Amino acid sequence: MLGPMDEFPVHQLPQPIASPGSSDRNFYDRSYFNAHDRTGDVFLISGIGYYPNLGVKDAFVLLRRGDEQTAVHLSDAIDGDRLNQNVVNYRVEVDEPLHRLRIVLEETEGVAADLTWTGLFPVVQEQRHVLRAGNRVTLDAQRFAQLGSWSGHFAIDGQEVAVDPQTWIGSRDRSWGIRPIGEPEPAGRPADPPFEGMWWLYVPMAFDDFSIVLIIQEEPTGFRSLNDCTRIWKDGRIEQLGWPRIRIHYRSGTRIPTGATIDATANDGSPVRFEVESKLPVPIHVGGGYGGDSDWVHGLWKGEKFTERLTYDMTDPAIVGRAGFGVIDHVGRGLCTEGDAPPVEGWGLFEHGALGRHDPSGFADWLTVAD
Repeated sequence: MLGPMDEFPVHQLPQPIASPGSSDRNFYDRSYFNAHDRTGDVFLISGIGYYPNLGVKDAFVLLRRGDEQTAVHLSDAIDGDRLNQNVVNYRVEVDEPLHRLRIVLEETEGVAADLTWTGLFPVVQEQRHVLRAGNRVTLDAQRFAQLGSWSGHFAIDGQEVAVDPQTWIGSRDRSWGIRPIGEPEPAGRPADPPFEGMWWLYVPMAFDDFSIVLIIQEEPTGFRSLNDCTRIWKDGRIEQLGWPRIRIHYRSGTRIPTGATIDATANDGSPVRFEVESKLPVPIHVGGGYGGDSDWVHGLWKGEKFTERLTYDMTDPAIVGRAGFGVIDHVGRGLCTEGDAPPVEGWGLFEHGALGRHDPSGFADWLTVAD
């Protein structure tokens, strides 16, 4: 069961809070947020993480507008006050656990924000996610997710943007446990069998009467190591939507998706179809610190009170070339169709990455692209 304290980075094991600690260097405890105004013109992504066995805490803000993507990075030595989450000029205030939060970035290299999150639906606890390389556990994590609205404002280089909760929407998640972070570890014995890739899909999306949280990971063969798809109603009911079948629509000659068709199943056995489209892609491995990012790594010691700003031209061929080797977060629009009822519209996150070999997609290796 989740409780108010699960809002805070005090976990010691990948399960809700009552447990002894872990000495694994890769233990982490962090939050992820995204916000957009449903236009596809702007996408703001942010996060804060605590890495107690590395002695580091860090945060980031990633902002894409048009063809420009801006990243602000902050890092510092960890402290003992986990109830007041902060990294240099960045902080997260928990106003009402599991419902309302405030994120503040004091002006840092031309970027500032003051944003308040209000949950539109109850949080949902996702399935525990475990991965192994041989006998070694490489990922063992617990998460919860939520759909909500945003209010407030942010500014970049003197231009302030008002955030109206009538249009600004997004998703957030809290996760904690074990995953690769910080400096690379000594390689040791080569993996047997070698790592050939992974296929990932994450779609948290809000509709008028319900939200969905879909999270799927597949091995190169298409075998699912994680399958979790739930519908959360406003009264707190949680409905499992079965074993969704997925068709990702890729831009020809790339692995960048333009959308997806998701065929799920309601509790009564009737079909539920989601047609999802990308309105704006944001590679989170370009300044966001996620897998494959050459500029920012979560949990890496950068010294005390470290800040920096990086700006990327998303039309630069070198940046475009990186896009297919990491996970991309998209401003997502969805249409849900059930039976004879007219489709209903939803908005949220469409996150996808197809890395390396994936037989169901026809990707034979790391360099194969869609026809």
